[in-house]
Amino acid sequence: MLKGLTIRELAAKIEANKELKRDYIVPTEKSTMLVQEDKTVVLEIPDHGTFPLLPLAHDQIGGKALIPAKYYDRMLREAPELLATNVNAWHRINPARRMVRTLGGDMRAFLSDRYQRIENEEIAEAALPVLADLPGVQIVSSEVTDRRMYIHFVVPTIQGEVRRGDVVQAGGVISNSEVGQGSVSVSGLLWRLVCLNGMKTMDTFRRHHVGRQVEDDSALWADDTKKADDKAVLLKVRDMVRNVVDETKFLANLQKMQGLTEGKITGDPARVIELLATKVGASEAEQGGILRSLIEGGDLSAWGLLNAVTAQGHEAKSYDRAVEFEAAGGMLLDLAPTEWREVLRGGRSLQAA
Repeated sequence: MLKGLTIRELAAKIEANKELKRDYIVPTEKSTMLVQEDKTVVLEIPDHGTFPLLPLAHDQIGGKALIPAKYYDRMLREAPELLATNVNAWHRINPARRMVRTLGGDMRAFLSDRYQRIENEEIAEAALPVLADLPGVQIVSSEVTDRRMYIHFVVPTIQGEVRRGDVVQAGGVISNSEVGQGSVSVSGLLWRLVCLNGMKTMDTFRRHHVGRQVEDDSALWADDTKKADDKAVLLKVRDMVRNVVDETKFLANLQKMQGLTEGKITGDPARVIELLATKVGASEAEQGGILRSLIEGGDLSAWGLLNAVTAQGHEAKSYDRAVEFEAAGGMLLDLAPTEWREVLRGGRSLQAA
């Protein structure tokens, strides 16, 4: 796992972002994509100004206009005026009401007008007091990316050995997206001390950002309505943070991890890694990293393979990708014995995977 922010740095970033947020309800037929003299692509919103588009907002505009991503990206790179013409045409042919989320004057998201805004500061305010009450809790990593917020924590009083000296601890991951890139979630975390790798297990709680339709800008800031909608979600987050560190569940997962130490690689290791990479969605470069980690770890068991995958969290190009490798580790922990046997022998064919 990448180091990320300290909890104080996280709190400071969340607070700073809070002051920079502005949201608007925009009829697409009244907005206009423009290309400035320096080739910056902006969206003009009547009565509010022009907003440079961040990469995610481009992705969401292209997706909602049904413009293939490769073509959209090519127009953005090589012919931005053509892109603006395409987007403006489709926004008028298929008018819709969208929620535009901005941060510091940049457009960060282009969402449905039914998107329920559950803010990072709300999640933090609900979760952090509960974390403080957990015995010996440690925040091992946290971050706010342009897509999600993450808080990783462990409770060292709940721990066990997979093998002698190979200690894992119980914890959790609190996550939220303000820009349509996933639900509010509280997941289990298995934290391996020997290498500070994490495995994100199945979500204990997940709530999608779907709410009532917002008609106009004034309704965005109807605090009483918003607070009523958010309250149930925030109470559930608070309760799940308290309950995610469950010793019975931890011991069940510890038994699974211990079982993985018994499964040994019987096929060609390179072929095994190739098959494993297809299961966890690793790129060719990441596949090479998994193989290097397996060799350096010197553990040619299913447990060694799982840890070679989660080790890529240290090498990931982004915090979001690092968390995806944590989730891949949790998926492998729950992989059926028949699938593990196929992986360990390299499978009959990649198609069979």
